[in-house]
Amino acid sequence: MDWKGCIKKNLVKEIKVDENLIKSLINSAKVKIDAEESIPKKFSEPKISLIYDALRMFLEGLALKNKFKIYNHECYVFFLKEILKRSDLASKFDKARKIRNAINYYGKRINEKESKQIIKEIKLLIKELQNLLK
Repeated sequence: MDWKGCIKKNLVKEIKVDENLIKSLINSAKVKIDAEESIPKKFSEPKISLIYDALRMFLEGLALKNKFKIYNHECYVFFLKEILKRSDLASKFDKARKIRNAINYYGKRINEKESKQIIKEIKLLIKELQNLLK
């Protein structure tokens, strides 16, 4: 699939920019980041899921800023790659998406050391998205 495929399958639609919704998403994402940071390190998988949710919310805000509502996590990859021309960010997001899916849907276990690195990478990606949202 690609961006055109996402559109054909009605997984993306064009919208008007809603600044209040974007601000609300950013605030909710920040709450999730705070929650992740308050959870003990031994709870690796929930920490990753929470920080991924924050990442996805920032990405949703960025899509809304660009007049798109995206209904599928995979379509965010194509948004980054094909609309924003940021293949680097698309690859990083896709990696995080696959890790989160492995945890949430396939019971993958992540140790503390690996979790720490994954969370660090996701937070760096969040910072890049925050810069694009400014």
